[in-house]
Amino acid sequence: MPPPNVTAHIDDPPSRPPAKTVFMARGRTHRKLRSLADHVAAGVVWVGGLATIVSILGIFVYLLLEVAPLFVSPETESQSNVSLKPIAPDSQGSLMVGIDQYQEVAYLIHKGEIKFYTIPGGEPIPYTSTEDGSSYDVVAVERSHGRGHHFALGTQNGYIVPIDVELTPTFQDGIRTVIPTLRKSEPLLVDPTHTGITRLAYQETEEGMATVVLSNSGELWLTKSAEGEGLMFSDEPTVTQTMLAKYPANEVSTLLIDSLGETLMLGTKDGRLVQWNILDPTEPEFIHSYALPESDDFITSLAFLIGDRSVAVGTYQGNVSVWMPVPNPGRTGTPLYQEIRSFDSHHGAVTKLSSSRRDKGFVSADSTGEIFLHHSTSSQTLLRMKISDASIQGLMFAPKANGVVAFDAGGQLHSIEINSPHPEITTQSLFRPMLYEGYAESKHIWQSSSGSDDFEPKFGMWPLIFGTLKGTIYAMLLAVPLAVMGAVYTGMFMSPRLRGVIKPAIETMAALPSVVLGFLAGLWLAPLLEQIFPAVIGMVILMPVTVVLACISWQAMPRSIQARGPLGIDLGVLTVVVLATGIGCLMANHTIESWFFGADYKGWLQSVFGLQYDQRNALVISLAMGFAVIPIIFSISEDSISNVPKHLIAGSLAMGATQWQTLTKLVLVSASPGIFSALMIGFGRAVGETMIVLMATGNTPILDWSVFNGFRTMSANIAVEMPEAPHGGTLYRILFLSGLLLFAFTFVINTIAEVVRQRLRTKYSQY
Repeated sequence: MPPPNVTAHIDDPPSRPPAKTVFMARGRTHRKLRSLADHVAAGVVWVGGLATIVSILGIFVYLLLEVAPLFVSPETESQSNVSLKPIAPDSQGSLMVGIDQYQEVAYLIHKGEIKFYTIPGGEPIPYTSTEDGSSYDVVAVERSHGRGHHFALGTQNGYIVPIDVELTPTFQDGIRTVIPTLRKSEPLLVDPTHTGITRLAYQETEEGMATVVLSNSGELWLTKSAEGEGLMFSDEPTVTQTMLAKYPANEVSTLLIDSLGETLMLGTKDGRLVQWNILDPTEPEFIHSYALPESDDFITSLAFLIGDRSVAVGTYQGNVSVWMPVPNPGRTGTPLYQEIRSFDSHHGAVTKLSSSRRDKGFVSADSTGEIFLHHSTSSQTLLRMKISDASIQGLMFAPKANGVVAFDAGGQLHSIEINSPHPEITTQSLFRPMLYEGYAESKHIWQSSSGSDDFEPKFGMWPLIFGTLKGTIYAMLLAVPLAVMGAVYTGMFMSPRLRGVIKPAIETMAALPSVVLGFLAGLWLAPLLEQIFPAVIGMVILMPVTVVLACISWQAMPRSIQARGPLGIDLGVLTVVVLATGIGCLMANHTIESWFFGADYKGWLQSVFGLQYDQRNALVISLAMGFAVIPIIFSISEDSISNVPKHLIAGSLAMGATQWQTLTKLVLVSASPGIFSALMIGFGRAVGETMIVLMATGNTPILDWSVFNGFRTMSANIAVEMPEAPHGGTLYRILFLSGLLLFAFTFVINTIAEVVRQRLRTKYSQY
């Protein structure tokens, strides 16, 4: 009987895929992960590279934006005109104008009457005065050169009345108001002839006041008033009067006294500029008389520029020039003036000149209603402004050198705001020699500041560029031979065990901070080198000789003796020879100085070569900065030499070439791209070095290749000057220009280096 039909419901176990299938699936997963990782890595590298390029371009653009305003042309920002009563021209100069530092209040002085006006509205402003109500027959008005608003009113009977205009700002509810005040002093007799004043020059000084007048009788009188010397200056002022010379009353066209009351400049209608020394009023000294270049021209206006050395001269034919006292090596005494710079000529006679109280700028006005803005240092006319069709009778450069106030014969009072933040900068003043005040010839000079605000800034870039190249070249002269030859010996001849010790030790030198190296170089090495300089000269001469003799002697020894010593015995022997030579020279320091330098090496250098030894000089920098550059050049060069395929070296030796031939014909040729890259990286490191140069040199920006003189690099100059540079000022932007030049220089050098390296790789890729 057949068994019953029973169906069993049993779950079968899942079937396993074959091992090959599992392996292939895992392989596909791993490949996907690797592909994803490769894409992510490629993206990160791409983004990082792009970010680096964008950052570099951003730095370049930022530097360019900071530097660009240096070369922007000046422009007028606004102009306001106030209509007043016309005043007839007066050949004696009885009209003066002025304005406050905010260009909100202008004033007009005419024959003793003074009026104040708001700018730009032109409304009259009441003022307080200390005058006693006395009236004077004023025939001349003259301004005191320099800061402040000080004037003298010349009267018909030979007196002057000093007046001071004070423009005091006050603030109430955040609103500024300028309050004018007028102060008059007691009259002072300056013309004993009482015939009337034809020309007037007036100057307030720290000791008192100085006045020169030309009377109608043709006598030129000098008057100096000094404060009393008694307790609390209670004594009466001391007045000294001297007649300087006699001129026809109509021959003198203008008079001018410097701010110290020491020099008188006189312009005549026969085209001469006359100089007097009036420091001692009892014994004034005639210095010289200078003729204008054009015989049919004459001086109509004079103005001392800030510092009281240079004189701006305006003439009847519209010529404007600057005269400076130039030292003459063959002449003793007071330097004589010369016409140094000329500017754009006016279309009419120059009527007024006014100098800046901030820089070497000045403005000139003419009879056709034009005003020109000039700057002496940059030798350029910055701006030409046609403000009227009438002659300009009064002119003043605003106290902050950012505006001009003028009054014309048509009765218009003009106030003009000027934007000229960097008038002294041109490519010529930055990169070409300039004739500065007090110098006999044109020179490249960097001097950004002085103890006085009256000095002439000198922004010559060549001393800084030269110093950068000088420091870099001297450092590379020391570092390149030592680093490259050390890399050759380490990579080619040194045993692997010694190489494993020497190479890391030298590379550790790169970790030393620059500030530490600069500190040691400036405070320890520089004084030490000054003391042992003769011994250093002895080392330079004897060290190569003793090393060569030691090597020849070692090679002459039998191989059995050479192989008998421990590993590295040859290097140890050479080290002993070097140390012994150095110690011997140090011990014979005074002997060397006595034998070869006459017991005084500094005097010997000065007398024989005309060289002056400065303690912090280029020699110190070459040692300190070379010490900082050596590890970089050594490490990259040694890696390049070690990476030359060993089978090529073995093949060369097997074919009979010596080690030296293999080195020169194969190894150095094959490693030349890497060695060249090492040199360029070291060069860039030396160019950008700041702290070592800053601390170990005298930071003297001079053009001198002498190894015994200091220098100043662009990077060190940025570190020195930036803390003192006002934000947005000329010095501030010139420091950014230094950074831009360093950036461009490094970019060009690196580009050239990369091109050369690629060509070397292509040429010697067969190795």
